[in-house]
Amino acid sequence: MTSFFAFLHHIAAFALVAALAIEFVLIRGELTLQSARNIRRADMAFGAASGIVLAVGLLRVFFFEKDASYYWHSAPFLGKLGLFVAIGLLSIYPTMEFASWRKPLREGRLPELDARKLKSLRSVIHWELAGIVVLILCAVLMARGIGYFG
Repeated sequence: MTSFFAFLHHIAAFALVAALAIEFVLIRGELTLQSARNIRRADMAFGAASGIVLAVGLLRVFFFEKDASYYWHSAPFLGKLGLFVAIGLLSIYPTMEFASWRKPLREGRLPELDARKLKSLRSVIHWELAGIVVLILCAVLMARGIGYFG
């Protein structure tokens, strides 16, 4: 069972990264009806994958891996969890923006998006990706037992 939950956790994490990378690539190009729709889909996939990563990750901590107290004494785990929360908070802005595109896209119109807002969306998504890179470093350190202070 432990291996199955590790597998789910990793698949969801890869899906999360893939969805965010798709958003990043699409938001950097010219916004068309199709690319705007795809950005919304990628953002929904990102949200779903994030929820699965969190749920399965917490199940692993409390039921399927080492004792939970081990994780609370691991600096890389705490960093990883903190980064996950920070990335989640950062993602609120693009998600709210992409959600606001629903009506215009349904009507066959592009959402109104000035250069400043587009630049800020790109920047936030870039920071989310950078956060994921550091989160992965924390995962590697945690897996090697580096930074355990128990």
